[in-house]
Amino acid sequence: MRMTALRVGTLLAGLPVCQSVFADWTVNMTPGVTSVSRDIYGLHMTIFWVCVVIGIVVFGVMFWSIFAHRRSKGYKPANFHEHTWVEILWTIIPFLILVVMAIPATATLLRMYDTKEADIDVKITGYQWKWHYDFLNEKFGYFSNLATPQEEIHNLANKNEHYLLQVDEPLVLPVGKKIRFLVTSNDVIHSWWVPALGVKKDAIPGYINETWAKIDEPGIYRGQCTELCGTNHGFMPIVVKAVPEDEYQGWVQDQVAQAEKLRELTSKDWTKDELIARGEEAYNTTCAACHQPDGSGAPPTFPALKGSPVATGPMEKHLHTVVFGVQGTAMQAFGKQLSEVDLAAIITYERNAWGNNTGDMVTPKQVLDFKQSQQ
Repeated sequence: MRMTALRVGTLLAGLPVCQSVFADWTVNMTPGVTSVSRDIYGLHMTIFWVCVVIGIVVFGVMFWSIFAHRRSKGYKPANFHEHTWVEILWTIIPFLILVVMAIPATATLLRMYDTKEADIDVKITGYQWKWHYDFLNEKFGYFSNLATPQEEIHNLANKNEHYLLQVDEPLVLPVGKKIRFLVTSNDVIHSWWVPALGVKKDAIPGYINETWAKIDEPGIYRGQCTELCGTNHGFMPIVVKAVPEDEYQGWVQDQVAQAEKLRELTSKDWTKDELIARGEEAYNTTCAACHQPDGSGAPPTFPALKGSPVATGPMEKHLHTVVFGVQGTAMQAFGKQLSEVDLAAIITYERNAWGNNTGDMVTPKQVLDFKQSQQ
């Protein structure tokens, strides 16, 4: 009895904590920060309350019938096979309910698919496992990679608030402008989903799907790929940074300048040490998720680069593997994903890291000449 009383007391003492926890736990949709996301939320709530009313009426009639016509009161079940008016009513009433629900649903769908008169066009391409953003009007683009530290992923450090929802380069967009997204994929089917924007669109190889958003409030909005796309499906987050128009224009100018600077770097005279330093950074961003930061890999899917015949063998084979990938394996073709500078830096780093002391160096010009020779 004492143990029972103690358990009951402990349970009652914990109730205020439980209530506070459940008060913060919500499972409903959120209105979001775009007009379309609010339309979707409004439609969701309208349909929800229609379903609630239907449930109350149906179960109310059912329970009242069971209670009021119970056998203990002497009622006997009616014996009939069919009733014409009942058949007509339970066909017409659901039909009318569906028509009433279809009107706001159709209006919302028409708005969601109206991509005309956009101020900015952004092409979104899914890769295993990252996103590439091309600003078609301004003619520049960049990759957005997972930025969660490897120590957190491998449980060597405490996970922060935005675990697996951090990227090195967010998608920067202006508020108050209509942005058209052109969504496609380079390899397998992905799905670009940002709940706060009310946007979820599949990225399918060989197809371009359209959607749009007009963000009302500055802020950081996070999403994820929602189509199972391979081993690292859970490691390709989306981060959208919405900023005021003047801040956005300044960011665009910086990006255009960086793109021009990168093109100039192709003709620069690089030293081996410079390429190794840049290659280590690019490798940790692009390659380490599969081949590991120490080059040990994750055999058999992702072979080790430390002491591998590719990273220590003929230079041309190493170039071909990185630029064109290996068909039938998880090794992607990075020739169109990375610049000649980063390709040269990564290859130089791989041939001189982890004991692969080949002493070799490949320049961006050599990478460019190799790609042109293979066309």
